[in-house]
Amino acid sequence: MLSLVCPAQNYAWGRPAAESEVAKLASLNGSVVDDSKPFAELWMGTHPSGPAVISGHDTTLKQWIQAHPEALGDAVLKRFGTDLPYLFKVLSVRTALSIQSHPDKALAERLHAQNPKDYKDDNHKPEMALALDGFEALCGFVSADELKQALKANPELKLCVGELVANAFLEVPADGSKSALKAAFTALMTCDTSKVSGAINSLVQRLSPEAAAGRQLSSKEQLVLRLNDQYPNDVGVLSAFFLNQVRLNAGEAIYLAANEPHAYVSGELVECMAASDNVIRAGLTPKFRDTKVLCESLTYNTGVPEVLKGDRIHDHVKVYRPPFEEFEIQRMEVPAGESVTVPTNPGPLLLLVDRGAGTAAAAAAASMMGDGLQQ
Repeated sequence: MLSLVCPAQNYAWGRPAAESEVAKLASLNGSVVDDSKPFAELWMGTHPSGPAVISGHDTTLKQWIQAHPEALGDAVLKRFGTDLPYLFKVLSVRTALSIQSHPDKALAERLHAQNPKDYKDDNHKPEMALALDGFEALCGFVSADELKQALKANPELKLCVGELVANAFLEVPADGSKSALKAAFTALMTCDTSKVSGAINSLVQRLSPEAAAGRQLSSKEQLVLRLNDQYPNDVGVLSAFFLNQVRLNAGEAIYLAANEPHAYVSGELVECMAASDNVIRAGLTPKFRDTKVLCESLTYNTGVPEVLKGDRIHDHVKVYRPPFEEFEIQRMEVPAGESVTVPTNPGPLLLLVDRGAGTAAAAAAASMMGDGLQQ
């Protein structure tokens, strides 16, 4: 068992230190917390953009694994080589993250080769998010019927999609058409910025007085106004009409395959993903936008994401298993005065204590390595 020191990321969308789970954990982990900065992510893994370090040693976790590859287990070594196959994070989300997707393996390799500055590795990035408290996100495309209603109810949205493209979508059958959805979403995301700005201003000027007059805005309308407060006149504000609004309670999770659109909106969560930092962005961000690649690469599947509540494998342990081979998450809630034995796993485990305190001990079969670190 190794004790790790893990880096925090101070992205602008993070929460103030006093309100951030990431800042709390980083402080407990030995990092100096600058109260003037937002704290967005705590990284636990081997990715070069934020490598974990062995406590008390000038050695990264990746260097230690490469020196002790047997610690990964035979199956992981054979399939993924001498590296941790996943990246584990804690996120503290104050303002929405970008409208984004993550590339599949083939696309990741191509993007990394063409643009290593913005796509820092050649791996895919399927991921899963597990809520620590109330968590809100936009994930996947809404049904054809819901989008049709949005186009009819919001002339500002229809204006940016374009009359011909919008009308073509309104005529598709109830089960939808991927080509018509792709055409509509691409038209919106590539719409002239001045037209987008004017449409959003009109939308706000319409909705705000209606709300003031007593009309109960829909949750999506309320979200659109919130997003515009955070990213004024950004095309990502209107893209929210295309995406499912998902709210999770603590202990619920969603998973996201490659090439699916999403944006985390608010909340505290843990996130696990394949070992990659590749993000294709197209809205709600000051960062590099690769709108054409995003629109071309999406699957255009529709429907509400599956919400995982965890399968109980022990009195105090639930497991969340997405349809990806790189990782799963186990959530342990141990009552005071009791103990739990972590189920045997053939691969490498990362253990994060998020609440309370306790003692962790390796199994009797664990051995001391020559460098004084316990395996």
